Amino acid sequence: MLNITTFLDANACRLSKPVFHCPDRDLYYTSGEILSIVSGIGEKLIQAGVQKGDRILIFLNNSPEYLFSYLAGWRIGAVVVPTNRIYTKFEIAYMIENSGAKMVITDASGAIFLEEMQCESKSNSNDFQFDLQNVSVYVPDPAEIEKMRKHPVLPPACVTCDDLCQIQYTSGTTGKQKGAMLTHGNWLAAISNECDVMAFSETDVYLGIYPMGHVGVSWGISALRAGALYIMMERYELEKYLNLIEKHQVTALSGMPPVIHSLAGCPPGTEDRIRTVREIISGGGPLHHEIWKKFHHRYGIPVVNAYGLSETIVIGTGTAIRPPDYAFADKFQSVGHPVCFSEVKIVDELDCSKTLTQGEVGEIALRGPAVAKGYFGYPEETKRVFLPDGWFLTGDVGYLDKDFRLCLTDRKKDMIVMSGWKIYPTEAEEVLYRCPAVKEIAVFGVSHPHRGEVPAAAVVWADAGKTENTDELLAFAKEHLAGYKIPRKVVTVSDLPRVGGWKLLRRELREKYNGKIEFENL
Repeated sequence: MLNITTFLDANACRLSKPVFHCPDRDLYYTSGEILSIVSGIGEKLIQAGVQKGDRILIFLNNSPEYLFSYLAGWRIGAVVVPTNRIYTKFEIAYMIENSGAKMVITDASGAIFLEEMQCESKSNSNDFQFDLQNVSVYVPDPAEIEKMRKHPVLPPACVTCDDLCQIQYTSGTTGKQKGAMLTHGNWLAAISNECDVMAFSETDVYLGIYPMGHVGVSWGISALRAGALYIMMERYELEKYLNLIEKHQVTALSGMPPVIHSLAGCPPGTEDRIRTVREIISGGGPLHHEIWKKFHHRYGIPVVNAYGLSETIVIGTGTAIRPPDYAFADKFQSVGHPVCFSEVKIVDELDCSKTLTQGEVGEIALRGPAVAKGYFGYPEETKRVFLPDGWFLTGDVGYLDKDFRLCLTDRKKDMIVMSGWKIYPTEAEEVLYRCPAVKEIAVFGVSHPHRGEVPAAAVVWADAGKTENTDELLAFAKEHLAGYKIPRKVVTVSDLPRVGGWKLLRRELREKYNGKIEFENL
């Protein structure tokens, strides 16, 4: 039997120092205080009728309440559905309906947002349908939560390693987001591997910038498990990031390619401000060779270049470069060897039963203890990528070098990764096709020196004579899509490149416009 939150019980017995800090509110929490607060919220959920196996959707910004709600859901055996406050009403409505969520945990403004969604749906709009009738809403009061610091400890629910604790939505090529089914056992593997890769200890100070609705929060939870101090940024800002590093003598940093790019270009003297840092994580997208090399030669801080997915809780099953690898990593392009108990292989993109040899480029497959059970409510898609022998087909393309280190080359899917955010063109297109101004549209990625990639759109307009088409499309996109999914540039075309008149060739659009589009203030 295993409940992943029991690491809090163990740490509360032996640690009295702060392990979690919210700088925006100047709040610190010990392991024992977190355990008490989690117990208090857990009791609130039980009193509201939440039972083992029920789904709880979290609709909050990065905050202590988000972290405590995660842990409280797991504590009582519920299944947490993390989301992000930047999602639109369409995305939230879909996740509530698809997951069968029994409760939404949100803040006051989020509750108003949900009420407005319900009212709009009742107005008989053909564009939007949503029903909160069987869904309760819980708004944790920060003042009330502060009073829970000495709440009696709630015993953990009795669950197994195979019991679900989370449904993590990750976009898909079908245009619908799919919920990866993650278990207590998956999380045990993820926490263990991340503690190992980062060599976390009680003396470490970890600064986390990842959204709590993203599996990148696992690095912070791993720091908690190790008894390190986890400092949570509610929103990333470079100068604030540097100030926190300097003030708290941070030893382990969360990062992503745009952050590392920014650090590499910071003014002289920044070296002294981050002198206490021993490692920085890079994930969420490819770290370009030149940026990595420039950062390394300037700061001498090893980059833990990690590879994993929502379906594997980052490197719960995945690969990573570690500081000892740096003697051999002169090319600055690998994402390293498999982490503990994980396996990686390259298979033929058209025949996954065929394993390729070193140096051959193909689809990356992973197998290990943190691979999700499948996609919630999508049995056919589950069968396609979660194979019976345990291998998971990632959809990413790469090869194993002569030392069996994994190198990424491309993506089998047309996914765009902007500052760590994953954008699937088909999902965005499905929404944008509803704009009256659009006849045909293709969303594709183009490279950007700071963001890695950004989404652009090629459009065949319904009325080619109108001049305000682009403004109309972008206004529609802002209403219906999360901000990071909105095309950063719109180009007008007479027709879209297709094979045989039907299969869209996004590759041709990328090749045609890559490096030829200018972006301002991005």
